[in-house]
Amino acid sequence: MIKEELRELIGGRRAHVGVIGLGYVGLPLSAEFAHKGFQATGFEVDEAKAAQINRGESYIGDVRSSLVKELVEAGRLRATIDFSELSKCDAIIICVPTPLRKTKEPDISYILAAAGEIQKYLRRGQLIILESTTYPGTTDEVLLPMLEERGMKLDADFLLAFSPERVDPGNPQFQTHNIPKVVGGCTDDSTEVAAALYGQIVSNVHPVTSARVAEAAKLLENTFRAVNIGMANEMARLCYALGIDTWEVIRAAATKPFGFMPFYPGPGIGGHCIPLDPHYLSWKARQHGFDSRFIGLAEEVNSRMPDHVVTLVADALNDERKSLNGSRVLLLGVAYKKDVDDVRESPALSIIDRLRAKGAYVSYHDEYVSGIRFDDAHTESAGEPLQSIALSDDELKAADCVLIVTDHSTVDYARVCKLSTLIVDTRNALSGDLRKNSSARIIRL
Repeated sequence: MIKEELRELIGGRRAHVGVIGLGYVGLPLSAEFAHKGFQATGFEVDEAKAAQINRGESYIGDVRSSLVKELVEAGRLRATIDFSELSKCDAIIICVPTPLRKTKEPDISYILAAAGEIQKYLRRGQLIILESTTYPGTTDEVLLPMLEERGMKLDADFLLAFSPERVDPGNPQFQTHNIPKVVGGCTDDSTEVAAALYGQIVSNVHPVTSARVAEAAKLLENTFRAVNIGMANEMARLCYALGIDTWEVIRAAATKPFGFMPFYPGPGIGGHCIPLDPHYLSWKARQHGFDSRFIGLAEEVNSRMPDHVVTLVADALNDERKSLNGSRVLLLGVAYKKDVDDVRESPALSIIDRLRAKGAYVSYHDEYVSGIRFDDAHTESAGEPLQSIALSDDELKAADCVLIVTDHSTVDYARVCKLSTLIVDTRNALSGDLRKNSSARIIRL
């Protein structure tokens, strides 16, 4: 039986693992399989990325170039743009983007493209796993019929499962090998073999009864965060109106040892998961006539935070008898989170767009992001691209307002407090001592 054949290959680490998409998810996963002794091949449409991997160079911060070089030289890791080599793989894992359309509906075109390539080269004895975040039902309603079009049958000829990615870029504590893996197959055999495969590289595998359960679990994880961040953001706006320190309120509430979990406000949500995943769940809910009101309300609150940040800047400048129109605003950080180079869905893009629309002269400093472009995918109106500037004494002194959007660890905040005249801190980056000893006026979210 195919189950036994694959389990034997996996157990002996003789299975050839193919990973489609070598981004923040696919490259760490490929490297982990190769590191554990498997032969891993990454499939890319970007020839430059494939060539970079084959030279032993990493473009992902969480994967060291030294490790990539070691694995490539050992012959256990390689990248290719030739998808015909999928036929040589015993297990194929799909790690492609799943963005939203402008209508906020799921865009699974990358999944369909990957599945189309697998369909061309599908052979008996392969395990197919989807890791890309998607709506419940994608694996068995979309992928399964495509794979069976060639006359092969599930369980008899191939296995199919879903296992959601849980990558947290820039997190030194939790990486691929020590993040528990949820696995749900379209059949029991698919679940069992997929769990066995991940069990070779992950310390804790949690099998569930179906692919749909695994798909829904992923969406719940990030919708939970989006809703609770939305609550924290709404509380921040209320505290601002009441003249109360939001962060002190949260610290006080967090002293309760049960029944409370602290979430923190910010300038908006960004990244490849939290801004997008709730829409996949709410879209699927609408298909079944269900109105997911919590999700919609959280999205509304979170999407308004860039406007609130601009209001904070405008009010702070007004108190200094300055207009936002014509003022110099220096952003610290444009990545969606601290200590990463990822600007996908970053609230900084919307904030810059809004500031420039109101006539402000905007510049930014971010050691992780050398340049940013603006287009309709991220902002309400297109704008001129920006390049990161050096955080010089003159720039800090010249800024009418310094706006902390991303609290990178590389910034000397004591120096920022010393040289600036007005700071708006959306991340609580400035500790009590810094605020106490600062010569700048500090406004916090």
